[in-house]
Amino acid sequence: MALGELPDYPWDQMAPFAATARAHPGGIVDLSIGSPVDPTPALIRDALAAATDAHAYPQTAGTPALREAVVSWFARRRGVTGLTEANVLPTIGSKEFVAWLPFMLGLGSGDVVVHPRAAYPTYAIGAQLAGASSFASDDPASWPEGTKLVWLNSPGNPDGRVLDMPALAAAVERARSLGAVIAGDECYAELGWEGRWATEPVPSILDPRVTGGDLTGVLAAYSLSKQSNLAGYRAAFAAGDAALIARLTTVRKHAGMMPPAPVQAAMLVALGDDAHVAAQKELYRARRAVLKPAVEASGLRIDESAAGLYLWATEGRDAWETISALAARGILAGPGPFYGSYFPQHVRFSLTATDERIAAAAARLTAGRLR
Repeated sequence: MALGELPDYPWDQMAPFAATARAHPGGIVDLSIGSPVDPTPALIRDALAAATDAHAYPQTAGTPALREAVVSWFARRRGVTGLTEANVLPTIGSKEFVAWLPFMLGLGSGDVVVHPRAAYPTYAIGAQLAGASSFASDDPASWPEGTKLVWLNSPGNPDGRVLDMPALAAAVERARSLGAVIAGDECYAELGWEGRWATEPVPSILDPRVTGGDLTGVLAAYSLSKQSNLAGYRAAFAAGDAALIARLTTVRKHAGMMPPAPVQAAMLVALGDDAHVAAQKELYRARRAVLKPAVEASGLRIDESAAGLYLWATEGRDAWETISALAARGILAGPGPFYGSYFPQHVRFSLTATDERIAAAAARLTAGRLR
């Protein structure tokens, strides 16, 4: 099937609101897109620099040392034991993996890709690229026959929703009953803030207590963009069912989807150092502590948002009205409709701004309610 016309890139719609926000006397506070603003840790930059004599083609499957580091990281940080090098695969960022997974799995016309109701739009775009259809649902019982791939996202983007182990296990069981692959997008797993997730680690879909020790049909995607400030490196990886990883590796070999050798070297160092991850989390914790009460003081209610990099909020009116009111105060947020049709009154605030810009946003928000 030939690729049909894709929708316009949604963020282009933000141009007039960005212009309004930039005209604010104190300048724009851009909380719309979660692009890291803090420096990449020096030990990672040094590793990249030391590996720049990269005259040979890199390994699509990743160097043995990198694969070992991913296996060790899953055991140490996510409680996922029993993985081997055959269960992991580096990727060129996580977005390309999300976008191309349906195609790489061989999905096509008549197949269904399930994703959350509040969802990163690339899940649906990936289905479209493969010629499949997408279906938004958070209820495994509603997943239709014909489902071939299920995306979970925990902690969620945009809503910060966390799925506990019973919820993950129920989703895996339902996917298996449908004969579907199930993939967990877990890129924000290190960023737990409230309730039990303030002290407990966010569970992985690969946890043996979720899978029963059987990884058949189960994958996880992870990115170092947020926890290590490596968004510009495009440093990520997938893990799970060894047979699926082998298939994906073969596809990627044919397509030349090889993470650059210097990036692989940088990932190896990043995965072995927990100190910089803890330090980055504390930066986001402090920014969240400033921004969250200010958002609430402006008249918005924050929903979910127990983990992750965002605050998911509503003032009970059309999201575009809220976006306009925020822009008038020099603040740019993300419209809920970008994340599906179920949340026309929500907006998303990112924590990825400097301390100074977060403080500026808080001062503007606490000056009075938006209406």
